[in-house]
Amino acid sequence: MDHLLFEGDDIIYLPKNRAIAVNEDIPLPGTAVLPSAVVDHFIEKASYHWVMNECICREATNCKDYPHDLGCLFLGEAALGIHPELGRRVTKQEAGEHIHRCRQAGLTHLVGRNKLDTIWLGVGPGNKLLTICNCCPCCCLWRILPYLTDSISGKVGKMPGVTVTVSDRCTGCGLCLDGVCFVDAIHLVEGRAVHTQACRGCGHCVTVCPSSAIEIAYENDRIVQDSIERLSRLVDLS
Repeated sequence: MDHLLFEGDDIIYLPKNRAIAVNEDIPLPGTAVLPSAVVDHFIEKASYHWVMNECICREATNCKDYPHDLGCLFLGEAALGIHPELGRRVTKQEAGEHIHRCRQAGLTHLVGRNKLDTIWLGVGPGNKLLTICNCCPCCCLWRILPYLTDSISGKVGKMPGVTVTVSDRCTGCGLCLDGVCFVDAIHLVEGRAVHTQACRGCGHCVTVCPSSAIEIAYENDRIVQDSIERLSRLVDLS
């Protein structure tokens, strides 16, 4: 399975912009680069932009909480081979507007090289296709991560340099456990929320915590640039 569907993959979840709690070691919030800048960079760099008509995950599960018409964005020359019934080629500006609508809807970006997409879409080569999924916590395909082997689930990771912590403000209310974490990475331990190593740093738990007890922070000021360089080594978007 790893060889057939996931070989060469590297996919990362980007925290929601509004979920980030910037620490004291990087510029003030007004000048800090936001995680979404990773997606913005590749939209600007790519010569080809292609938007799906709908999110196949939300459509398949008949999602009641998030819009079905905000599908994946594919970048790169390989996207030109996607069947036209599934979506359409768009301009750089339209791609940016699509991503903006996804953020406004509260969706989380998943960005990277995904061999599975080249297979089901029937396109290639893989180094000419960058996937940008716009995921909700309830319907994302990658909810299967807890049930996959480590060699496969490890290909879908947290944005490098992002940390998630729980402060003493946690009251143990359990709201962050109720269908919020798509990888089941949060548990109550002695009346306090605790994240396991499975956490992908998406920030959904941060936005639902009524006590603002869950915090996301940058470890340094290079996380956006490091992520861009990491993904750029895998995909050629020229």
